[in-house]
Amino acid sequence: MTARRSSVPCPQCGKAADWTAENRFRPFCSERCKLIDLGAWASEAYRVPVAEDPKEPEDSEPGAGTS
Repeated sequence: MTARRSSVPCPQCGKAADWTAENRFRPFCSERCKLIDLGAWASEAYRVPVAEDPKEPEDSEPGAGTS
């Protein structure tokens, strides 16, 4: 039985990247794309959205007013 090769689009550049154990950069197509993505995380270019609490004033500090 022959193993089926599958590919996925590289999250950085969109080129096809092999989804195999031999591709040590998966899901990326290359080390370059992997490092670009790592740099974006390190520089906080990617952020998880946070829902603002409308009851909490914007200028309050976390933990202020609690004992």
